[in-house]
Amino acid sequence: MSFSQDQAAITKLMAFLQEWDQSGKSVRSRILNDFIKYNMGKTSPELELEFAQGGSLFLTRLTAWMRLTYMIGTCLGLQLQAIGVFLSAASNHRYLIEFLEVGGVLTLLEILGQAQSKEEDKTEAIKLLQSIASAGRKYKEIICESYGVRAVAECLAKSKSEHTQEQACALLESLAHGNPKYQIQVYKGLIALLPCNSPKAQQLSLQTIRVLQAIVKTAHSSIVEPLLNVLRSFHLEVQYEAIEMIQELMNYEVRPALLKGLVPLLKPSKEGLQRSKILNVPDMQKMSLSLPVFVQQAAAAKTIGILAKQSPELSKELLHLRVVHHLVYAMGNQENSESQRQASLTLEHFVRMFPVVEVHVQKAMGDNLFHLFLENSELLYMKMDSVQAAILSANNINIPGVPEIKE
Repeated sequence: MSFSQDQAAITKLMAFLQEWDQSGKSVRSRILNDFIKYNMGKTSPELELEFAQGGSLFLTRLTAWMRLTYMIGTCLGLQLQAIGVFLSAASNHRYLIEFLEVGGVLTLLEILGQAQSKEEDKTEAIKLLQSIASAGRKYKEIICESYGVRAVAECLAKSKSEHTQEQACALLESLAHGNPKYQIQVYKGLIALLPCNSPKAQQLSLQTIRVLQAIVKTAHSSIVEPLLNVLRSFHLEVQYEAIEMIQELMNYEVRPALLKGLVPLLKPSKEGLQRSKILNVPDMQKMSLSLPVFVQQAAAAKTIGILAKQSPELSKELLHLRVVHHLVYAMGNQENSESQRQASLTLEHFVRMFPVVEVHVQKAMGDNLFHLFLENSELLYMKMDSVQAAILSANNINIPGVPEIKE
């Protein structure tokens, strides 16, 4: 480029910056829209050519305006998109360093935590954090050192937008990959999300935990209780992910704790079932109070059936936890036909696999009911009367060689 061309480019840049400095919200919005429209996807050298080697001068102004106004949301979405032009550009190392030096990461994380931030603005902030994380391990560590894992996890749990939640979960997964110093923190952060009230957050967290499980190579004991509680979810997609996670964890050290936790769910505690009676609430409310317990009961029966069919070893482990006694009890629960159906299907596996179980189950059911059970275990609950159901619930099956466990 000739000297005269250089001078013309510099003059153009100075005029552009002067217009920016002297303008208000409406003109700056127009400038940002034009900038995004014509520069998105450009490389760092191309941006520098556009700005006469002064791209940093505009980036500095952008970040300064964002930091001054992000709490009131002035053009925040446009600001974030414009900064994204710089941070997503190929060979963007200089822009990245400049953004970090002015506290850009902390500002983005604060945007995620603001109640007044729009969902689309949170999504743009997460995209910028993803651009930073994709630059390498050092940048992932900077985000984590800024309490980024907690901020992103809270955004995932509280967001009302599924798109924002998906972006947040993808960022958490990215922060764990190639970042050994903080991968356990991300893993535990996702576990901490399991009790949250958002089914989508639960689903995404479980999916990501399964991905990270192979990276961390160990299962933390804190996962057992919240994972079993997720089985209470009314959302089938959440239950599916929980059951898949439980299957995955059968290869890890939490296997005994999970099995010991699963079997008692077939026989909900009297305290849980009596809660509605103690509160003396109407019948419809009683149903809503006990329903999560019954949903969990049915899910536990289904999960145990899946696990038992995986290997004879798992079947034997479950047998020694008195799973047959608990399954027979669940079959007598006429308040929840799905619990009866799932328990009956699972019990059939143990009856056909272990002759000693067949003998004791036939004795507990009686010949007529046992014949119906073998004929069609899935539909047995439809052919069972209240007396037969009560007998099953009251039975205490003790199989020789299986230690008796006090309830």
